[in-house]
Amino acid sequence: MILKAQPLSYNILFFCYPERKYIMDFEQNLLIELKRGNKEAFTLLFRKYYKDLVLFGGSILRDKVKCEDIVQNIFLKLWTERESIEIEKSLKSFLIRSVQNSCLDELRHKHVVRDHELYVQTFNYFDCLDTENYVLFSELQDKLAVALEVIPDTYREAFQMNRFEGLKYKEIAEKLQVSERTVEVRISKAISMLRNHLKEYLLVILALLNS
Repeated sequence: MILKAQPLSYNILFFCYPERKYIMDFEQNLLIELKRGNKEAFTLLFRKYYKDLVLFGGSILRDKVKCEDIVQNIFLKLWTERESIEIEKSLKSFLIRSVQNSCLDELRHKHVVRDHELYVQTFNYFDCLDTENYVLFSELQDKLAVALEVIPDTYREAFQMNRFEGLKYKEIAEKLQVSERTVEVRISKAISMLRNHLKEYLLVILALLNS
């Protein structure tokens, strides 16, 4: 018996609905076509997931150009190894995990992975996110980026050096030529301001973590 995929133009309609069954049907049919070497299926996958995967990678690396390179390489590997690649869960989970691993490899290369691994572990729930929650997380990431822009430069700089670059207070103090106490105060104020800017999203974060 030959398994025949539904027409791709028809499958696109499925993704307009948040129900997991339709999403899984959409992915399954695209995977069938992808393994057959259908370039249209590959293009649909790329257009559907590329932007959100770059966004997710940016939550780890904070380097948009590097994230774009990583995601593009993952899609290139997906295409070149399409006939042999094995996907145990959903395609979305596979792509997210691939981006996460590649970003962590990049951070290990830069010797700043310690804090970021803890950060990424917080978002391991991505494997089971549905489309609606994925959109909520994307919106939260946008709000965080905006919040970082509005806090004073001195606070943001110390905060990013500590949380995103993995530097200790002493290292930051040496770089900024200030006391460790000053660094501690700046980071504390940055966290307080970010918490205030994102307070309306605290329930969203809890809901996602418990979903």
